[in-house]
Amino acid sequence: MKKSLIFALCMSALSSNIYAQSSAAIKNYPDKQVRMVIPFPPGGATDVIGRIMAQELSKTLNQQVVPDNRGGDSGNIGADIVAKSSPDGYTLLMGALTSHSINSNLDKDKIKYNLEKDFTPVAIVGVVPLVFVVNPSVPVKNMKEFIAYAKANPGKLTFASSGAGAPQRLAMEMFRYQLGLDLLHVPYKGSGPAMTDLVGGQVLSMSETVPAALQFIQAGQLRALAVTTNKRISQLPDVPTVTEATGIPNFDVVSMFGIEAPADTPKFIVNKLSAEIKTILQRPDVQERMLAAGVYVNYLSPAESSKRITRELNMWAKVIKDANIKVD
Repeated sequence: MKKSLIFALCMSALSSNIYAQSSAAIKNYPDKQVRMVIPFPPGGATDVIGRIMAQELSKTLNQQVVPDNRGGDSGNIGADIVAKSSPDGYTLLMGALTSHSINSNLDKDKIKYNLEKDFTPVAIVGVVPLVFVVNPSVPVKNMKEFIAYAKANPGKLTFASSGAGAPQRLAMEMFRYQLGLDLLHVPYKGSGPAMTDLVGGQVLSMSETVPAALQFIQAGQLRALAVTTNKRISQLPDVPTVTEATGIPNFDVVSMFGIEAPADTPKFIVNKLSAEIKTILQRPDVQERMLAAGVYVNYLSPAESSKRITRELNMWAKVIKDANIKVD
């Protein structure tokens, strides 16, 4: 037998053995600890959601899923870590996908990863609605009066945001651009300082997440004008949607959260994780814990998640271009 034939047969046997071992490893997933990277510091919505999901997945997968906070650079540091990780299902991203979508457009020259090419969506797990609020000193009771007041006082009505690329800022930018309003943006380093000044009257309006604004609305320190979802929400049932209040069609802006794996993660692993997540999110106790953090459960499959992320990217690209938004 020729040496070349012997070599080919040996290589074929070796390849078959490696393939068999690889297939077995995939089918036995997970057989060790899984790391869930949370790209923000402890305490925020992404962290709360990530810890709930890690705890519940640890039970259903029979392996420890460990939260790993890697905050910094608006979530980009943690996301980049996962993008460059081995696609074996043992490193996952608890993504703030609306923020990542905005940053991918606003800071495209700076970000080292591609949200569509470097990740495989596992599941969208929930959304946090936003609400338009004003300081009670603003002489308006509803959104139509707010619009009229803004048009009568161009450039004088201020709006706060928790940062240049925050969903809170972009929701207001989308709103004011569609209505042709001249509002003055005042950026802050986080929701806490922004809310403090809004309640104190140093700034006059804001689009903010419902969890951050709810206590101030209930205490009468802020006035809610409209929620940014496509239908009313249980936490503010008497507050209309933007579409109801203004007639702007299909206005639907939320802060969306989901789990992603590195690109090329085997489909079997992605589908297994997604199925477990779907089951977890159907449990009333999990839904209650999520809602306590202001998160409305909204499961989407890998394919549905991919389409939704593409929609987010395209929507924010248009808003940023049309309104000529820059990093402040």
